[in-house]
Amino acid sequence: MHKTIFEALHWASSYLEANGREGNAARLLLQHVVQTNYSGLMMKMHDAISEAQVQQFTNAIEAHVKGRPVQYITGVEEFYGRIFEVDESVLIPRPETEELIVGTIERMRKLFHTQKLTLADIGTGSGAIAITMKKEWPDLDVTATDLSTAALNTARKNAENLQAELIFAEGDLTAPIAHQKWDVVLSNPPYIAFDDMPSMSDVVVEHEPHSALFAEEDGLILYRKLAEQLPPLMNTPGLIGLEIGYTQGETVANYFREHFPQAKVSIVKDINGKDRIIFCEIIE
Repeated sequence: MHKTIFEALHWASSYLEANGREGNAARLLLQHVVQTNYSGLMMKMHDAISEAQVQQFTNAIEAHVKGRPVQYITGVEEFYGRIFEVDESVLIPRPETEELIVGTIERMRKLFHTQKLTLADIGTGSGAIAITMKKEWPDLDVTATDLSTAALNTARKNAENLQAELIFAEGDLTAPIAHQKWDVVLSNPPYIAFDDMPSMSDVVVEHEPHSALFAEEDGLILYRKLAEQLPPLMNTPGLIGLEIGYTQGETVANYFREHFPQAKVSIVKDINGKDRIIFCEIIE
């Protein structure tokens, strides 16, 4: 039986790796069980671990071996330095999406001459984009939309926990925001082609919500619709920022070039050098 935290961690890392999972997940799950952070865990390495904790930890490790993502087991994920609650109703926020935030703020500073602006986040999921923008740019008037009632409930909870005042609206794409004009519209829509499903990790396919992952027309339908629907809804100057799949840059950029002929449309690469974000800057 594992008597110390060190022994429990050593067992779990080896067990996960033997079952084709990342050994590092053991540390994250153990931090969750003993309610501490990385440095706290390092300092407790030779402390005793209780039987109840061993049981909880073993259950968590077994769940991850079966494919359940670590973040759904712990119920949280960090995004842009803040902790967000996540469950099976929402996608787990990804580090690449933080780059959408960084690029958006950079462009907003150049494009707009006021701090008081309207922003819509379409398909908000956990609320990571909308809430982060509100926290980073407090004068923003932020509306977060989603097709899923369960996702909006998760986003509301996160907004409450992080003390961010947002407006939430349920509905498809631009339908919930079509009543007014916007300075900034952001979206990280479902963009994976159904054909790509067999090559994806079972951890993602079997646990994260398919409505937030997959889209028709080879994953492109929602970008096409956004490019068609957004022109009458945008102010000038205005900014649209979208996360994309790494093979979709030119196609999505062309949708926006077609519908916003006066705009500056750019494809931005992520930290791994892959096409990841489209920005459409609507200038005079």
